[in-house]
Amino acid sequence: MKTMRNFMLVVMLLCATGISAQQTTGEGTSQRRIKEEGKTLFDPYFFMQIQGGVGHTIGEGDFGDLISPAAALYVGYKFNPWFGLRAGLSGWQGKGVWASPYQEYKFNYLQGNVDAMFDLCNLFGKFKAKRVVNPYLFAGIGVNGAFNNDEAVALHNAGYPLANLWTDSKVFVAGRMGLGIDFRLADRVNFNIEANGNVMSDKFNSKKAGNADWQFNLMAGFTIKFGKGYKKTEPVYYEPEPVVTPEPVVEKKPEPVVEKKPEPVVVEPIKRDVFFELNSSVIRASEMGKIDELVKFLNENPNAKVEICGYADVKTGNENINMRLSQKRADATAEALKAKGIAADRIKVEYKGDTEQPYSVNEQNRVAICVTQL
Repeated sequence: MKTMRNFMLVVMLLCATGISAQQTTGEGTSQRRIKEEGKTLFDPYFFMQIQGGVGHTIGEGDFGDLISPAAALYVGYKFNPWFGLRAGLSGWQGKGVWASPYQEYKFNYLQGNVDAMFDLCNLFGKFKAKRVVNPYLFAGIGVNGAFNNDEAVALHNAGYPLANLWTDSKVFVAGRMGLGIDFRLADRVNFNIEANGNVMSDKFNSKKAGNADWQFNLMAGFTIKFGKGYKKTEPVYYEPEPVVTPEPVVEKKPEPVVEKKPEPVVVEPIKRDVFFELNSSVIRASEMGKIDELVKFLNENPNAKVEICGYADVKTGNENINMRLSQKRADATAEALKAKGIAADRIKVEYKGDTEQPYSVNEQNRVAICVTQL
C-alpha cells in the first residue's frame, strides 16, 4: 500500500507541473499575413495496450516471497480528451504461503476486465496533444478464473488444512482500480507504467483470512494508438488593404443652396456570431466586442429586440450534452446583454444543440447567433 501511495504522489506532482512538449504556433508570423492560427483539436481514436510486470498476492509470507509474474493485453477507445473505455485480459500467476512450517504454493489465473479511464491532466486542465507525460486513473470490474491449484491441494493433503481450498478451477468477481502514466514517444506510440489493485473473495488464495483477498500488479508496456489523437484546423489568411492615394482637392464654387426635405433614416438589423471554445459556455474577452456592438444598437433603437440561438458542433459530445451546452451558450449571451442594461423582455433565447449546423466548418458551430429585429 505504501508503494501505491508513493505512485499516486508522483502522478499528482507530474500533473501539477504540467510537463508537456508542444510545437510552437508561429508567434513570429507577421500579423499582416495571418488572421488566425490553426487550432489543435482532440480526435477520438482506438488504442491497444501490451503490458508485462509483477504481481503480489497479499498473504502471510514476506513481501518478496509473494511476488509472481503478470501480463496484460487491452483494447480500448478514447471518446474525448479526458475519458476512455478499455477491455482486455490480465493475469498469470498468484502465490500463497503456509506460515509454519514455511511453505509456498503457486497457482494461475486469467482475468477479463472492463475499465473506465480518466486522463487527469486533461480532466483538470487544458488539452495538449503533445504533452509528454499523461497520468490517468482507472476503475472497473473483472471476472477472474483461477486454475492449476495442485500445489495447494498437495499441501492440504499432506496435513496442512486450507479452509478455503478449491480444486480444478474457481471463478471470482473482481473489483479493481489503479493509476497509470503514459509517456509519449511518438504520435501513435506511448510507453506506460501502471499500478492496479484487484479485490476478490477470501477464497482466492485458498486460505481463510476473514476478509477479501487482494492481488496487486505493477506493469510496464506500450500503448499503440490507431490514430494520432488530434487534428489541426487550417490557418485563415488575409491580404493587406491597398493604400489609396487621395486625389488633389479642386476648389469649386459653392453651389446654390437648395433646401431639401430630410430623407427618412433606414435602420438595418445586424447579426453577430459569438463563438465559444470546445465544451465551453464562457464568453471570451475577444468576443465581448460583439456584445458591446449589440448593446449599442439596442440602445440606439429602443423598439428593437434581439433573438439569440445557441448551437453545438456535432462531431464532439453527444446529443444530450450538446443540447444542454447550446442552451448554456445562448443563456450566457443573454445574461451578458442584461448585465449591460438590456431589458429581459427585449431578448428572445432559443437553442438547437447539434440538430442544426449553421456553418460548414465544424468549429464555427460552437456559437450563439444573435439577430436584431426592428
